[in-house]
Amino acid sequence: MSEVAGVPGSVPSRPLVVPAPTTWFELAPGDRILVGAGEPVTAGLGLAERRRDPRLEVGPPTVPDEGDAASGLAPGDWWAGDGHESGAMLRRRRPRTSAGEVLMAEAGRWQVIGGEHSEMLEAPAAGIVREVIAGRGIGISLAGYGIPGAFAAGGPTRGRLELVPGEAGLRGSLDVGRSGSILVVGGRLDLETISRARAMGVRGIVVPGLAGKDLRDLVASEARQRASLQAIAPFAVLVLDGTFRRPIPTPLVRLFESLEGREVGIVSDPPLLVVDPPLEPPALVADWIRIRHGELAGREGRWRGVAGRRRFLAGVHLEAGTVELDDGALVVLPLADLERFS
Repeated sequence: MSEVAGVPGSVPSRPLVVPAPTTWFELAPGDRILVGAGEPVTAGLGLAERRRDPRLEVGPPTVPDEGDAASGLAPGDWWAGDGHESGAMLRRRRPRTSAGEVLMAEAGRWQVIGGEHSEMLEAPAAGIVREVIAGRGIGISLAGYGIPGAFAAGGPTRGRLELVPGEAGLRGSLDVGRSGSILVVGGRLDLETISRARAMGVRGIVVPGLAGKDLRDLVASEARQRASLQAIAPFAVLVLDGTFRRPIPTPLVRLFESLEGREVGIVSDPPLLVVDPPLEPPALVADWIRIRHGELAGREGRWRGVAGRRRFLAGVHLEAGTVELDDGALVVLPLADLERFS
């Protein structure tokens, strides 16, 4: 691992910012792709139309008449329906088949995935389309930067970054004035507060930790929202650390403070807060250390040297280091329980 002044490379590192990350937007059969590989995209540009009520329907014949619009179809192609002119004949009748993505051939006819209700999948940041696979997804190399998280639910989404200070969390400072924003919440957060924020038009929330039960309930709520066939605004929650509640690391706090008021986005694969250029990450303190596991998880301090092999709980012997906490106390911890930013 790379060396940081004052901290040995054996201490696990964590990237503060990832330049030009590649993200993946998952699609399903029936979703209409609107971009192609190699095309540049801007924030807010439509990438695909997602079907909210996909259903399998009978499409055009696999062996069409000469000049028929269905000529040359293949699985993954988009079929626009056949309610228009075909060859020299004008068909004065209702469309024989509806529009949709061609799925497969069966009994001499194409099977098409169609649906009446759709929602637009928009790019959360600028970039270049690298890969397009019908029924699978779209891969995009973003032109800006990504701030990694542990996991995300929902998305992709985009909004104005706002900080919610204090340990009270979002519950006491939630109002309609935060509509269209992505909130960085350092305090307590639960599913009820997340639901209220979404109802008030908040586009996303960044939180250091979220309980496993709240995460499962959030995923289930997202599935119910999409099954309702009612148009909803994009929304996502990005969790920075995991399922345990702990403070946001100081380097990330300084980075979020420098980004407050700017348009940012959230993507879930991989989980990132994405930022368009320019971006000047804050300078890292050479001997800064954060504890990521154990009773002191979330505490920060300064590196004070290698402590050698030490005996810890359960009788295990591990390589350890000495850390001076922010209150001046010295602790000896396994190197695997520590982290630094790089």
